Parts: sequence; C-alpha cells; structure tokens
Amino acid sequence: MRRTIRFHSTHPTRGIRINRLRRNALDFRSKAALLWLLLLLLVGGGAQAQSIQFTVKEIALKNGDSTELGDVFYINTNCKSMLKSTPEVEILDGPPGVTAAINAAKVVPRGYSCANPVSGGKLVITAKDVRDYSYTRMVLRIRYKTLDGDRERSENINIALFPSD
Repeated sequence: MRRTIRFHSTHPTRGIRINRLRRNALDFRSKAALLWLLLLLLVGGGAQAQSIQFTVKEIALKNGDSTELGDVFYINTNCKSMLKSTPEVEILDGPPGVTAAINAAKVVPRGYSCANPVSGGKLVITAKDVRDYSYTRMVLRIRYKTLDGDRERSENINIALFPSD
C-alpha cells in the first residue's frame, strides 16, 4: 500500500512516499536479529566442567587427622571423562607437616547433572607433626592430563591446625 503525501514546494510534482510494509519488515528483521543474538549468548558454546571451584574452603585438622576435601575430575559437556590419568596435586604454599594427595577413584559429578561415575579422584589433606596451633592459607595446584592437553587449576584452603592433646 503506497501513499503519496504532497507538500507545497517550489516544484509541484515532488512528494514523499511512505511504504509502511517495508518499515514494518525492517522492524521485524531487527527484532529477529536481536532475539537470535540473545539466544546465542544464552546457549553459549560447549564449555568444559571442572570440579574445583574458585571459593576458599575452611578446614580444621588435629595432628594425625586427614580429611577428604572433594572430588577431582575433568569432563566434557556430555559428562564423559577427558582425563588420561589421575590428576596430580602440588602444594605451592602452606604450613609444614601438611600433605595433599589425590587418590584415584570413580566419582559422580552431580553438580553438573551427571548420573554416571567418571574417572577422577578424591583430594585428601593430611596433617602430621603439628606441635603448635596455627591458622594458614594453603595454595594447591592441580594438574590434569586431558585428551585436549595439560590443564592446571589452583585451590586456596584456609587450614586451622591443632596439636594433639
């Protein structure tokens, strides 16, 4: 539907044409493009899930105690393990007499809506030879040997150590 609107000008045959259908089509296209972009941002790519978070954990140990800190695994978006071997842990900073180890185990990554166990391990912290009370931050580096190459993460843990009675 075309409308021609004529204004008084120096040239009597000039006019402005307004095409409403074309303007509405442009509005629809821009809204559709914006919706597509928003959907793309929400869905995102196939990010990989890991078990250790960026939060700082607090634990208390007496001399000779051990605690299981959490599950360690590396999975893809289909809940399949990407590990070639059990992850390794290294203490970068921490109190003397405290050790960290990852024991190989099948773990269930429930936080990522996975129902089946995958290859991984359990992170265990052990305190030995504690003579005095101390409160220290421990920094761990966890190394993953994956199908996509080697990956590393760090974990911060605040530890309160108590001597045995």
